[in-house]
Amino acid sequence: MHVPSSTPAPANDSDADETPLLTYVPLRGHGRKAAAFVLLIILASFLTSIADNDNFGWPVVGQYLFDERIMSGLFLTSWLTVVTMAIGVVLGTILAIMAMSSNSVISVVANTYLWFFRGTPVLVQLIFWYNLAALFPDLSIGIPFTSLWYSIDTNTIITPVMAAILGLGLNEGAYMSEIIRSGLMSVDSGQRQAAKSLGMTNGKALWRIVIPQAMPIIIPPTGNQTIGMLKTSSLVSVIALSDLLYSAQTIYSRNFQTIPLLIVACIWYLSATSILTAIQSRIERHYGRSLLQADAPARWRLFRSS
Repeated sequence: MHVPSSTPAPANDSDADETPLLTYVPLRGHGRKAAAFVLLIILASFLTSIADNDNFGWPVVGQYLFDERIMSGLFLTSWLTVVTMAIGVVLGTILAIMAMSSNSVISVVANTYLWFFRGTPVLVQLIFWYNLAALFPDLSIGIPFTSLWYSIDTNTIITPVMAAILGLGLNEGAYMSEIIRSGLMSVDSGQRQAAKSLGMTNGKALWRIVIPQAMPIIIPPTGNQTIGMLKTSSLVSVIALSDLLYSAQTIYSRNFQTIPLLIVACIWYLSATSILTAIQSRIERHYGRSLLQADAPARWRLFRSS
């Protein structure tokens, strides 16, 4: 009598390779839809309450939105932002290179500068430069140990505009130095060694090899600093400089329309920051193309494996 074996027959290789198919079931998302609906209702009611509130003085806002004094203040604010950021970038690059120097004297000087300007409020620095004549009534320049010296009254040079440029620019240079230094340090040291092997000097390797690779790291925080500088420039109103905020303050000190004039200033600040944000995004895309191209093979493999 033949007794069948209790051992199961081996499965085919094709059956062993088969894996159960997973069914993708998307989430319903009812909670998210309900939260979005509630937020829309709250936003609509908030905007309605603002539009219907006569205390905001919307007719006054429209009256002074393009006022000549407001536009002049907006131009000065924009000009100060561009000039001080240019000083900050140039000075920050020099300080970053000095701080990374192997010469202890050069690095100590750079770090002392950073310690002082990052450790004192920018408002105090503005007031200090504005009152520099109290410490040095005259500014002199010439050749040491000779009679070839030229002196000029300090108040002739340190005008409110110059005080604003010095206060904002020198302070911004300290913060930009750390941003640029972090970007330079993010570049692999092998890049510098490869540049030296090709016969490049340290300066040429810095401008041709290191800085272009560091730009994708430097650009985003630099854009944030530029937007921050646009708003920080409102501090120059304490030294009677007719920027955007000071122009609005001058007008509402006469007509007592405080809230509408502050809304006018906010509208222009928001408009300027929006433009700067768009410019920053475009620059980031330009300098981030190499990173996107370098990551493309990895993203393609991830797509193929999914």
